Amino acid sequence: MKVGIYGQFYHTNAGTYIAQLLELLKRKNINVIIEKDFLELIHLNKTIDEDYSYFSTFEELDNSFDLFFCIGGDGTILKSINYIRNLDIPIVGINTGRLGFLATIQKEEIKDSLETILQKDYSISSRSVLNISTNPPSHDPVFKNIALNEIAVSRKNTTSMITVDTWLNDQYLNSYWADGLIVSTPTGSTGYSLSCGGPVITPDAASIIITPIAPHNLNARPLVIKDDTKITLRVSGREDSHLVSMDSRIATLENDTEIIIQKAPYAINLVELNEDSFLQTLRKKLMWGEDKRN
Repeated sequence: MKVGIYGQFYHTNAGTYIAQLLELLKRKNINVIIEKDFLELIHLNKTIDEDYSYFSTFEELDNSFDLFFCIGGDGTILKSINYIRNLDIPIVGINTGRLGFLATIQKEEIKDSLETILQKDYSISSRSVLNISTNPPSHDPVFKNIALNEIAVSRKNTTSMITVDTWLNDQYLNSYWADGLIVSTPTGSTGYSLSCGGPVITPDAASIIITPIAPHNLNARPLVIKDDTKITLRVSGREDSHLVSMDSRIATLENDTEIIIQKAPYAINLVELNEDSFLQTLRKKLMWGEDKRN
């Protein structure tokens, strides 16, 4: 078996859990490849003495990998998907921070959960992702990425609102006068979109959510559309440019640039333990309370 490991930084006591994971994988004689910057961070924190093979870019991975471990929080998983893209490698999130909504394993459960996963006793939660293009084309590397949660446009360095002209499959929808506009996947429905009044959508729903950010027009409401819809945006405002974010990555675009957002032709696969579910995690995150049924 061959696995990849990716992380961004150390949360409190993360070294203990990273060392535990690597030791367990070593005992199973599993071939481990670690992202280069994270491997340097592991050595810097003196977590392990042993050296490992490493990768640096998407092009260095292939479908010979059986699993891809992400150590950190949800932000780590959001960045990791751009190493995976269309390779269909299942992602195992190990949460070493606060509640990881996308994580498969909590840090205290590594030993038992890893044993279950290596025996392939898990299910796959397929998650749609979004890609973006612009006209005229932008050379900012941000636009080479995909987004698991959302793509958003927003005002830049001003208190003035922007106008976001919006088309669905080339048919005019609306001009949103707001701080911005969020285009969210079902996965992202529990994130930024939710905080702006958007609905929660289950991951298997074939939908996209359009959510205005602090709209001036009080009748502007979130809209749920089919996920095969082509969404076109054009921003105008007092400033000459605005911000575009893809999950945690941010770029600047000139106003009146045409932005085209579509669902990518592939999905990201998250490993889900059979005793867990999206709804159980949702109850915890939204504090709905425990399941009271006997």
